[in-house]
Amino acid sequence: MTEQAIDTTIINLLQADLQIPAYLAQPNTPGSYPGIVVLQEIFGVNSHIRDVTERIAREGYVAIAPAIFQRIVPDFETGYKPEDIEIGRNYAAQTTDRDLLSDIQVAIDYLKTLPQVKKDGFGCIGFCFGGHVAYLASTLEDIKATASFYGAGITTRTPGGGNPTITRTRDIKGTLYAYFGMEDGSIPVEQVDSIEAELEKYKISHRVFRYDGADHGFFCDQRASYNQNAAADAWEQVKELFAQLITNG
Repeated sequence: MTEQAIDTTIINLLQADLQIPAYLAQPNTPGSYPGIVVLQEIFGVNSHIRDVTERIAREGYVAIAPAIFQRIVPDFETGYKPEDIEIGRNYAAQTTDRDLLSDIQVAIDYLKTLPQVKKDGFGCIGFCFGGHVAYLASTLEDIKATASFYGAGITTRTPGGGNPTITRTRDIKGTLYAYFGMEDGSIPVEQVDSIEAELEKYKISHRVFRYDGADHGFFCDQRASYNQNAAADAWEQVKELFAQLITNG
């Protein structure tokens, strides 16, 4: 597929009495495009997440990245230094599954108002903390294709407490692709095995990608852990996944 020329803007999603900023990228030529929600790492909707949102739009989608820390820390964005990681983890620990899912649904509902967005199935992609949240989001009725990158804690916890997110696997509505680096100390291989087993148990359409030599954050070219080969392969798989939203629409 030829890459699209795109337009980008920041819009505000209305969530009760809260305005949630979101980065929106979309093809600037008329057409009908699937909508994709992009879920941030613990570092906010920073330049990496904006870049991913734009890359998706250039492939022929309307992509939106809501600021899912907005309730806790408005307009948060940071880099990848050790102190940034600690700050980001602290904010992530204050989120709840209920608020996260509600904010994602508001982003989807906004996309539904755009005349160029197809209304018959949306995608979701998330990285790091957002990879975990994407697994949660895959249970939403509107989400038909989910890409979950190195989401730590899926088998052990859920945002805000309660049963681990893996216990919701049976509620996944569409296809889920999960991506893991085999050198990622935050996600032991046993947890990857458990996720794959649960997806198989409930006959969820899925693929699990395991990248030898890749660490946490391997997709982000702004991090020391960036792995060019793993990132390139994963991107091809993401494009394959989201193409289903075009061919099945």
